[in-house]
Amino acid sequence: MTYLITFHTHFDALSLMKYAKTAGTATMKPVPRQLSSSCGTCVLFTPAQPDALQELEQKNIEKIYRLTETGYELVCEKE
Repeated sequence: MTYLITFHTHFDALSLMKYAKTAGTATMKPVPRQLSSSCGTCVLFTPAQPDALQELEQKNIEKIYRLTETGYELVCEKE
């Protein structure tokens, strides 16, 4: 399962990439137009272990979306 993670700042995206690369596969990309993001950068993340996603929820993120066949499904939103 692949997830798209958005951030409030570009620094948060870069910081998360360090963790994400150790917990699965991760790439940085521009946020798709249909999704809103404060910094315009997202990370596509495929966890190696199921519990890796729970660790991400503790990081400085804006939202986590699950990629589906029809688009994006919101999984987590932090204030």
